[in-house]
Amino acid sequence: MKDQSSDAPLQEQLEQLQQRLAQAQRLTALGELLSTTTHEFNNILMTIINYAKLGLRHTDPQTRQKAFEKILTVAQRAARISHSILGMAKNRSGNLEPTHLVPLLEDTLLLLERELNKYRITVEKQFQSIPPVLANGNQIQQVLLNLIINARQAMPQGGRLSLKLWHDDGSGMVHLMIRDTGCGIAPEILPRIFEPFFTTKTGPDSSGKGGTGLGLSMCKEIIQAHQGRIRVESAPGRGTAFTLMLPVAQTPAELPACSASLAPRGPISAAFSTTPPAASAGEAPVR
Repeated sequence: MKDQSSDAPLQEQLEQLQQRLAQAQRLTALGELLSTTTHEFNNILMTIINYAKLGLRHTDPQTRQKAFEKILTVAQRAARISHSILGMAKNRSGNLEPTHLVPLLEDTLLLLERELNKYRITVEKQFQSIPPVLANGNQIQQVLLNLIINARQAMPQGGRLSLKLWHDDGSGMVHLMIRDTGCGIAPEILPRIFEPFFTTKTGPDSSGKGGTGLGLSMCKEIIQAHQGRIRVESAPGRGTAFTLMLPVAQTPAELPACSASLAPRGPISAAFSTTPPAASAGEAPVR
């Protein structure tokens, strides 16, 4: 009979490597965001400088009031961006805790706003009133960043990004759908998209993002660690929809710790479909 104890050191090494990979992925995502937001901060500073000069040149109260209001508006935007970046960079607790998804989504969209505007991506939001989920905020934000960046890359000529959030009382899950109107995924490729290092990209795009084949694999590991599920529906030329399902947070006494190595805590459901994402009442189908 095989000695199971001999596998223990290998398991420990595997967990350490998973920890390092997760940390490297988070730092990579943070570095990519810093590159994007550096340009945004430069624009904000130029706006502040120009309106400060305008206020100095003109002594009438109306012009100065307009200059002060503009400076305050862009400075507040800079503060929100800084807050979002610091929140992502901060080493939060590794525990799962009640987490509100709407602020995480809004912070993620704020960080990617310049990039989405640059590529002419319009954002549609349908957020129902939902309870907090049981999650690690940093890890879920990493998933959101990856899926939204992937959606943007699937629409190089512009398109529509739809975010839908709702609560399913029956399953005790909060559902988040991220849907694009991009090129879609070929049926023969769809079952492999969560494999580590599998990618159809030749390398990073013009923004410096993507091409390692680690993004969706890490998304799967993170959702798996949260006892959640992920579903993807896609058809070539008709877009892709990823749906995340995360458990609703219960009482504090029921909150488990989330392994830093993202080790599986329960089964993950990754359903694949080559049909276009179904549109609910009042929504246009993906094109």
